[in-house]
Amino acid sequence: MQKTKRMIKLLTNMAMMTALSTVIGIFCKSVLDFGGVYRITFENLPIILTGIVLGPIAGGVVGLSSDLVSYLLTGQAYPLNPIVTLGAVMIGVISGIMSKYVVKKKGSAQIILSGAIAHIIGSIIIKPIGLYHQFYGILVLWRIPLYLIIAPIEILILCLLLKRKSFAKIVGYTEVQNEL
Repeated sequence: MQKTKRMIKLLTNMAMMTALSTVIGIFCKSVLDFGGVYRITFENLPIILTGIVLGPIAGGVVGLSSDLVSYLLTGQAYPLNPIVTLGAVMIGVISGIMSKYVVKKKGSAQIILSGAIAHIIGSIIIKPIGLYHQFYGILVLWRIPLYLIIAPIEILILCLLLKRKSFAKIVGYTEVQNEL
């Protein structure tokens, strides 16, 4: 019975983070989109949070789910790009691996390193490769400096949120870290 309750709580948290990432993504794609290449978005924030709090598998599932749901709900005219989706998955997986295996002590260092490495690999390396091959070509390089600004903002927001004891308790960022 206890295991079932933990699994239900885990799936509920993953569903909420997927929904949050999707809503942020759709909002940013409709309001903060400047020609497709120049898009300010904070949709990775819930994915990184999931990786840090719930682990690499949960982070990867939330990255995959939010990217697919966001794609379906925005009615994109172009085909789904599996390389970009892989970038979203890797953001969750890498933030989870970093917080679970590399920087185990909870705090700002864990959040900063987990978020930074996840963004470097997922947002600055993998996603631009997919976008370059799909339709942007060399213009996709403009996304790199954009993410050099977005990533620290997301990491700062996560540090501030997880520093608040009430928020940390709600999401499960306590001494005993949930794993999946």
